[in-house]
Amino acid sequence: MCLRHRDRLLLVPVVLCTLLGTAVPTATASDGPGPALSVEVARLYEEAGRATEQYERGRRAAEAQGASADKLQRQLTRKRRTLGAIHDALGAVARDQYRTGSPLVHAAGLLLADNPEELMRARRLAWQAEVAVNRLLERARQAERRLARAEDRARAAWRDLDARRARLADIKRGIETKLESAQWDLQGEADRSVAAGACAGPVRLKQPGGVPRGSEWVTPVEKYSLSAGFDSAGERWAHRHTGQDFAVGIGAPARSVGAGRVVSVSCGGGFGIEIVIQHPNGYYSQYAHLAAVTVDTGEQVRAGQWIGQAGTTGNSTGPHLHFEVRLTPYLGSGVDPVAWLKERGVFL
Repeated sequence: MCLRHRDRLLLVPVVLCTLLGTAVPTATASDGPGPALSVEVARLYEEAGRATEQYERGRRAAEAQGASADKLQRQLTRKRRTLGAIHDALGAVARDQYRTGSPLVHAAGLLLADNPEELMRARRLAWQAEVAVNRLLERARQAERRLARAEDRARAAWRDLDARRARLADIKRGIETKLESAQWDLQGEADRSVAAGACAGPVRLKQPGGVPRGSEWVTPVEKYSLSAGFDSAGERWAHRHTGQDFAVGIGAPARSVGAGRVVSVSCGGGFGIEIVIQHPNGYYSQYAHLAAVTVDTGEQVRAGQWIGQAGTTGNSTGPHLHFEVRLTPYLGSGVDPVAWLKERGVFL
């Protein structure tokens, strides 16, 4: 038999449950902060999802910016080498002009030349070369200025990107902190209701716009890690494990795997708060250790509809959804839910 564990550090759970098979009373409605907490947790889950998406977009943008910066840096390195070669060439020309550029030297050359016309042509060529060198020098200076501006833009882009990522990370952490607090408040309310044997009635959460259309069967939760599987053995169970556990956070939406009718919403015992749904093909699905429910006995549900919020009520070591597929509504008639879902096109 498991010990109950309420350590707040279990927000990222690796979970298992003890299923005792004891009878549980039918849930009855009670007043309290449960509905408001359920709505708040659902809202914060949605905000956390959006913040995570924004953060991931920022991270991908940073990676793209980093690749662009690396490419720019390689281009700048090549340009610097080119400019260095130009400066070396200009320096050599300048030194040569310094050695031969005195007016007396030119005058003496003209007076002593055997062919003054050829000397003048040579001087014109030298003048043209000097003009070309000056143009080259100006282009080099312009290239240096463009290079400096490009480096400034790259540095500014990096600073802006780092600041944006830091802001997104702060927003994400803030939402996650609020979500964690609301999750444990919701779990505390659920625990008190289970202990009193009077679970709160259904909380009518706004259904997501992304409920699968045309899909007959879906997973019971959207984002999860699989933990204890069907027919597992161990010290944590009085008998072998009768379902599949999905490690999720408190308040994570649990959804009906297929269309059907809610045959029971129960509270107490080893399963804590649980829902059992009858499907048209003669099978039943069970969702246990919930923190809240969003449906009531007798309701018709569709595939993907939110029916509750995951938690850690009953004999549970941490937040997760315990999911079973049964031949009857009762414990002991379970089949392997992973294989059952796979036969219906749902792969975990």
